[in-house]
Amino acid sequence: MDLDTTSIPELTAEELRQLYKLLIATRDLDVAAVAWQRQGILPGYAPELGQEAAQAGSAFALDPTRDFAFPTYREMGVALALGVDMVEYMSTHKASWHGGLYNPVTTRLAPIQAVVGGSVLHAVGWAHGQRLAAGSAGSPEGGLPAAITYFGDGASSQGDVHEAMNFAGVLKAPVVFFVQNNGWAISLPTEEQVAGGRVAARAEGYGIASVTVDGNDAPAVVRATRAALEHARAGNGPVLIEAMTYRRGPHSTSDDPGRYRTLDEERRDGGEDPVTRLADLLLRSGAADQAFLDSAAAEAKAHTDTVREGIQALKPRPGREMFDYVFVEPTDALKAQARAWREESEHV
Repeated sequence: MDLDTTSIPELTAEELRQLYKLLIATRDLDVAAVAWQRQGILPGYAPELGQEAAQAGSAFALDPTRDFAFPTYREMGVALALGVDMVEYMSTHKASWHGGLYNPVTTRLAPIQAVVGGSVLHAVGWAHGQRLAAGSAGSPEGGLPAAITYFGDGASSQGDVHEAMNFAGVLKAPVVFFVQNNGWAISLPTEEQVAGGRVAARAEGYGIASVTVDGNDAPAVVRATRAALEHARAGNGPVLIEAMTYRRGPHSTSDDPGRYRTLDEERRDGGEDPVTRLADLLLRSGAADQAFLDSAAAEAKAHTDTVREGIQALKPRPGREMFDYVFVEPTDALKAQARAWREESEHV
């Protein structure tokens, strides 16, 4: 079933300006993070160059007072749009803390998930819980809280993702499956690992509504996500959004895309740059002028500089914490390991 997005109004001029500031801030911080890894400030990072519209646009549509986002390791733009402190977010990439130092409950962003497809299961569980909490009363006034979960075209082939979509479809869980089809599952092109090249086609097999959107068109992503959230909140079940975009850089800072594609292929297949595209729309529509764009770029750079200072100031976490968050009630074996670690490392 194709999701109808025609009832969703176009974005206002103010919304377009807010959206652009998120996109340019995401772009600036993302490019800087890659440089920080090369400089040894970060051990590793998963770039999202070219996917800013898909990420900021989808998160822009969320209601942070009730919705919940479940990211992978590449959703920095989602975190930024939700107002997460970027130093606390980047603590994972600094290897200071697993999942981020930010508070998931207050930010409405689940911990960073490194397991491919893992966040999809968590999102469906949370969303099903919202239906259970609503009980026999059904959808509350204003609709159910909704989850949105992010994954790529490569992750869509994981068994966990198929199980999650089937579970959500059967139980009509209020969850939006947001697929960023960036053309590559690391080094494997989409057409070689997804039959037909489109993930959205799989939704019909699970009784799930779907929509394919231009992932480089930020306003279109916002409208598609708003439509999907309305559908899910009304108790109509899940929606799968496939945002067609392109990963303009490496899969991670340890990847060399030159081993499986050329720069000419990147230029040919990358499509229109999402940041430039939104800037052009702002200027053409009169929603903003060049002075606004310049101011937004300067603000983004200042924010990036502040984040860099914060990341460099992060100190290692106490090693004993690795034993504190495993079980609610530690097992005897875990207690023995903790004692042995303290004796060897802290000499106590």
